[in-house]
Amino acid sequence: MLPVNYYLILSAVVFAIGVVGVLIRRNLIVVLMSIELMLNAVNLTFIAFSRYLGSMVGQVAVFFVMAVAAAEAVIGLAIIISVYRQRRSLDPQDMQLLKW
Repeated sequence: MLPVNYYLILSAVVFAIGVVGVLIRRNLIVVLMSIELMLNAVNLTFIAFSRYLGSMVGQVAVFFVMAVAAAEAVIGLAIIISVYRQRRSLDPQDMQLLKW
């Protein structure tokens, strides 16, 4: 069995890649994919600690995070389709015009 440190390092790297994707990318779909990547990194951390501690609590929490991620993906894609129909662009800078 691998030590927990390896899983935590992998989770931190995946989370960092997700953060960089959110901060740097201009495409809204890539931003949503980066958010999903960050949620999966958190899931990996939950699973690693759950396995290390011998408890099922972390694995149960992963199911709730996955449900939130699925809802976020559905709502996000619906918003993306709506914005694309109105603006013909998925540039997040164009979203600034939607603020009050």
